[in-house]
Amino acid sequence: MLQMRVAGVVALGKLREEGIFPGKGVGLEEMEGVVDGVVERFLEERFLVSQGLGGLDLAGELVDRALRTSDGEVMDEAGVPEGERLEMVRALDRQNVMLGLYGRYVEILLPVIREIAAVEMRAVRVLELACGTGGLALELAVGSGELAVVTGSDVVPGFVEAGNLEAARRGLGVRFRVIDAFGMEGVRVGEFDVVVVSQSLHHFSPGQLAVMIARAGRLGVKRFVGIDGYRSVLLAGGVPLIASLQGLGAFMLDGLTSARKFYSEMELEIIAEIASGGGAYSVWCEWPFSVVDIVLSSEG
Repeated sequence: MLQMRVAGVVALGKLREEGIFPGKGVGLEEMEGVVDGVVERFLEERFLVSQGLGGLDLAGELVDRALRTSDGEVMDEAGVPEGERLEMVRALDRQNVMLGLYGRYVEILLPVIREIAAVEMRAVRVLELACGTGGLALELAVGSGELAVVTGSDVVPGFVEAGNLEAARRGLGVRFRVIDAFGMEGVRVGEFDVVVVSQSLHHFSPGQLAVMIARAGRLGVKRFVGIDGYRSVLLAGGVPLIASLQGLGAFMLDGLTSARKFYSEMELEIIAEIASGGGAYSVWCEWPFSVVDIVLSSEG
C-alpha cells in the first residue's frame, strides 16, 4: 500500500516535464540539497495526484503521511552511552540471525561479486558501511569464500572493536575500520570495488544517501548495493513487534521508527538516478526488502 506506484509514476512524470527532476550534472557540493528538494517535491506532487485519483490511492497516501517521520533512532542519539548502543546493535544481530536475514543478504550480493570477479580476475574488495558489529560482513566473508575480501566499517569505535574481536575469534580475514559512512574519510581512491549498506539506508536523508553514493563513485567504487526494509503497512507493525522479542524498550522503539522511515522504491529510484548521474541502476523488491543496485562511474 505505501509504495504508491501509480500515483508516483504520474507525479514523477510531472517533475520531469517541469525540469524539477535532474538526471545529470548535479555536483557533489550541491547534491544533498538538490536531492532532498526533489524527493520532497515528489511526495507533494504524489499527494496531489492521489487526491485526484481518490479511493484506495488517496487512502494509501493518507496512511503513508500518517506513518512517515523524520525522527531519529535512539541508537543514533549523541547522548546515548556507547555500551547501550552496543547492546542494541547486538540485539539487531541476534534478530537477523534468528530470521535468517544475513543469509538472504549474502544471496543478493553474491551475483554482483561474481560479476565483478569475472571481469577483474581477482578477489572483489567489498566495504560495508554502517555495519554495526559486523554480522553481515562476517557472513559475507564466509559465503563468498575466495571471491571477496570484506571490510566492515562503522563510525562507532566500540562497534569496530567488537567486529574485529569476533572476526579473530572465528578465524575470518575480515577487517573492521572506523569510517564515517557519509564522509568516507580515509578511504583511498581505488581501494574498494563494491560498497554495501544494509538495514541503514533510512538512517540517512535522501540527500545524504545520494552524496554517499556519488562519493563512492568518485573513490573508484564500481557498484553500490543498498538493502533495507520494504516500505509497507505490514512491516510498520511487524518490525517493532519482532524487535520487542529482544526485551529492550529502546530497540523496539527504534524498530517502529525505522519502519516508518523506510524509503519507497520510487524514492530510491530518484536518489539513484541523481547520484549516478543518470547511469545504470535497478531497484526491486526482495520481500521483505527493497534493494538498490547502482553501477557507478568515477565521472558520475
